Amino acid sequence: MGASRIFVARMAGLTVFGPDGARIGKVRDVVTTLRVDATPPRVLGLVVELSSRRRIFVPMLRVADVDPTAVTLASGSVSLSGFHQRPNETLVLGQLLDAPVTLRDSGEPAMVVDAAIEPTRSRDWVVARLAVRSGPRRLSRRSGVSVLPWNAVRGLTLSDRQGTEGLLSVFDAMRPADVAAALSELPRKRQHEIVDALDDERLADVFEELSENDQRELIGHLDVERAADVLEAMSPDDAADLLGELDAEEARRLLGLMEPEESEPVRRLLTYEARTAGGLMTPEPIVLRPDATVAEALAHVRNPDVPPALASMVFVCRPPSATPTGRYLGCVHAQRLLREAPFELVAGLVDSELAQLEPGATIDEITRYFAAYNLVAGPVVDAEDHLLGAVTVDDLLDHLLPDGWRDQPAGRVVEFGSTTGEESRA
Repeated sequence: MGASRIFVARMAGLTVFGPDGARIGKVRDVVTTLRVDATPPRVLGLVVELSSRRRIFVPMLRVADVDPTAVTLASGSVSLSGFHQRPNETLVLGQLLDAPVTLRDSGEPAMVVDAAIEPTRSRDWVVARLAVRSGPRRLSRRSGVSVLPWNAVRGLTLSDRQGTEGLLSVFDAMRPADVAAALSELPRKRQHEIVDALDDERLADVFEELSENDQRELIGHLDVERAADVLEAMSPDDAADLLGELDAEEARRLLGLMEPEESEPVRRLLTYEARTAGGLMTPEPIVLRPDATVAEALAHVRNPDVPPALASMVFVCRPPSATPTGRYLGCVHAQRLLREAPFELVAGLVDSELAQLEPGATIDEITRYFAAYNLVAGPVVDAEDHLLGAVTVDDLLDHLLPDGWRDQPAGRVVEFGSTTGEESRA
């Protein structure tokens, strides 16, 4: 790149050339993501107007150089599909300039008159600085202009510029963990509006990623019937963790409202100490009978509803297959399944030598177990050789990290664009 900081207003109308010098069009705007927090938003790319007046999107990774007179692309291959703005995007020239903001330090009103984009070490570009004119909205052009960091102003975050419907549209394409991180940054009133609008399955996925504080507050916002429905949709281990954060009377009431087949595994988990293998495990690993084939096992592993860590291993048991199972015979790693013929029986592939976790195993013992055997999942087996469930490495990390780690913004990336490059406009 020819420049380390570029003011977007100066890019308007610049000619865009291909790597061979062929003229492609002119820059009409810069597309950025929207964010909930005050971190500088990422630049996705440019809106370029062709000679036919069609406007297309050019990913920022395709831009090789920007100088005061032109923009040069690294590749002459660009999509000619017309540009359509998405709910999670802002046009810097069309929507950011002239936007009213408030200076964080003084609370003084101001107006954005320009924005500067800068490259990062990861080859992304961000809107790092804003040129603002402070004072009343209608003020003289002679008023002073200051160049400030993006986070020095209020009024430009996703929640500032989007209503609840717009936020839901953005959240619809995001991972539950990212929705949870974004939700935690919103005011309580907006959180309640989002929670009320999400369906039970989606809300359950988001609840599993929320901090304990947010879980307690938001479960209290729901009426008890819906709270019980959301708990039913959650993984039993996550539902048990949430109930463990509530007072005993409220937890009993919610358990009583859940369907018996949904509440039973949760009740079993609540009988174990929270920081033991029994308290951390999921009671729903992949369990197969000895006469199951490799093809059947792989079908379970491929199920997109099975978390990756649980899909790394299948457990072979005598009937019954629901936990607590019949006699535990051993496990088969997913990698081993991939190396065998589909018609082979899993009984012939069982690893019966792998050590098992007792339900009372402590956090330290579980940590050493995963480190010693290089695993991401491990069986929890009782004294009578019944498989009770499986502990996964993500369950362990949740309890190894300090209390309240989900509340720490440094550990959460809250960004609302897709991946960089062409995929961001796929």
